[in-house]
Amino acid sequence: MSVSQGLRGLGLADEDRVAVFLEKRIETVAAMFGASAARAVFVPINPLLRPQQVAYILRDCNVKVLVTSPERLESLAVELEDCPDLHTVVTVGPREGVGPRSVVTWEELMAGAGPTGPVVHSIDTDIAAIIYTSGSTGQPKGVVLSHRNIVQGAEAVSHYLGNVPEDRILALLPLSFDAGLSQLTTGFNVGATVVLMSYLLPRDVVRVCASEEITGLTCVPPLWIKLAAEEWPAEVGGRMRYFANTGGHMPRPLLKRLREIFPQAEPYLMYGLTEAFRSTYLDPQEVDRRPDSIGKAIPNAEILVVRENGEECGPGETGELVHRGALVSLGYWNAPDLTAARFRAAPGRPGELPLTEMAVWSGDLVRKDEDGFIYFVGRNDEMIKTSGYRVSPTEVEEVVFQTGLVAEVAALGIPDAELGQAIIVVVTAREGGEIDVDALAAECRARLPLYMIPRQILVRASLPRNPNGKIDRKGIQTELLAAAEAGGDDEPLPPKDARK
Repeated sequence: MSVSQGLRGLGLADEDRVAVFLEKRIETVAAMFGASAARAVFVPINPLLRPQQVAYILRDCNVKVLVTSPERLESLAVELEDCPDLHTVVTVGPREGVGPRSVVTWEELMAGAGPTGPVVHSIDTDIAAIIYTSGSTGQPKGVVLSHRNIVQGAEAVSHYLGNVPEDRILALLPLSFDAGLSQLTTGFNVGATVVLMSYLLPRDVVRVCASEEITGLTCVPPLWIKLAAEEWPAEVGGRMRYFANTGGHMPRPLLKRLREIFPQAEPYLMYGLTEAFRSTYLDPQEVDRRPDSIGKAIPNAEILVVRENGEECGPGETGELVHRGALVSLGYWNAPDLTAARFRAAPGRPGELPLTEMAVWSGDLVRKDEDGFIYFVGRNDEMIKTSGYRVSPTEVEEVVFQTGLVAEVAALGIPDAELGQAIIVVVTAREGGEIDVDALAAECRARLPLYMIPRQILVRASLPRNPNGKIDRKGIQTELLAAAEAGGDDEPLPPKDARK
């Protein structure tokens, strides 16, 4: 029996949500694609997330079936009590009970009774997946992808990467990350081999690239920095056909080092949004002339640079990146106001037709040169981009505040050569008390995913506020940057310990 038949046999209706909370393995891929084939919606959950964050996602999109391991299920036992829509757990491993829910093993799923009626095939605009990314409201937001989004994205990316059946692609990024999912879809689109790997140590990546004869590798800059420091056998580096960067700017010295390691490989510098999968790439033939550019629009997409008044910018002028085309997602799950703010008609296309084509307004600031090549400038909000992830400062602040060890907290990002941005937390003590920084650091390590753990915790008597009475993160950031330039001596948490 197929996975899709097994899932339909659990009583799933069309577009019911199936969450997959597993490390990278064959069952992870089978569960996601099987859910899609069953007309359900797959929800990949980052294996690094803590139980509270997993439970939030399960509740937010009313997950009906959860596919996980016995060990992960045990860690979720308490949080699942507050997930009333979840009726079945599928464990990849021995069966263990969890409250009133039905628990079946993967083997039982595959051997169960299939659907009782005919399965009607999906159309391209039906919902295929929900990918959760951090939001400015402090809680993750679910980006709703259609079958069209996923298929068109796979075709576009595999086209410009020149993927062929002989490629052997290493899936190193999380499958819950749009760029990580793209490793699967591009490979499947052309019939290439996709090698699954849960990242451990940089030397393990070199070893797997050697043993599996990898020809294509995509990473975020912090990971590239670590891999560039490794010793790569000449035959391994020489076999690489292409390497790609996403999730942040690649420094020129790093690009130079990678080209030395992979002398035959074409470098692809890319930019993407979860809301539109992939937006731009720089043609490898342009890398020497424009190493700081994120390139031009991918196939079947148009990228506009827009002023605040909605007019398109001229060459050299900074504006917001707006993406239109087949890859624009359906919006945010259960967030109509946020969807309306981010997904709007593109400039010059007011939508005279009853059905208006929506574009995604990225919130990222970019500029175009005279030749139409795009350059990333920065964000126009307060999101922190660290280790290839977009992290909401409010989400970090909520976790720190919930420890009960602080009165107020502000989280922000400052430039960091390794991470892109390092997360800094500034806190104040409760009245009449003091802050145990070591205890607070330990709570952060216990409650937050590795990529969200603060690099520094700074104690202040008070936090500055803006005219609206809100904490002024920008003001704090300016203060910290000025202190760093002046040689400030704020004591950081040990970075290596913080990320263990």
